[in-house]
Amino acid sequence: MISTVGKRSSLWTKWAVLVAVLLAVWVTLALTRPTAKTVSMTPLSGLMTLKTMAADSVPFDSAIASSKPTLIEFYADWCTTCQSMSSTMNTLHQQYGEHINFVMLNIDDPAAAPQVNQYRASGVPQFTLLSETQAPVDTWVGKVPAPIFTDAFAQLLPSVS
Repeated sequence: MISTVGKRSSLWTKWAVLVAVLLAVWVTLALTRPTAKTVSMTPLSGLMTLKTMAADSVPFDSAIASSKPTLIEFYADWCTTCQSMSSTMNTLHQQYGEHINFVMLNIDDPAAAPQVNQYRASGVPQFTLLSETQAPVDTWVGKVPAPIFTDAFAQLLPSVS
């Protein structure tokens, strides 16, 4: 026969385990829930931003004739990474647009074929940074964090940073 003390000890153990499990679930939910500042880009909004940016970008010939550095973005409308990066690129354009030419070339447009070949665009998105003399400085392919761009821009534009 189990004593009353044994029953109480077993009951306390069960309660302690239950409290520990509930606390663990609460902590997990508290740490993994999205914050109110999280911005969710839908594929449609990313595509719309991409198209707007392409329409507003500096034409390639004008950028090459300019004395400013140039960032060429090779993209495609169907590219989900291009769409997801459109917000980041839009922010960078707003920050550095006075000092850097932002050019967007759609790899599916036959008119962009010479530049795709010249800069060896091997995937999308591809970002090719050119100096003020239009010499290649760096190239990135895929999803690139904004600090990578800002660091490269700071090296080209020390007085702006």
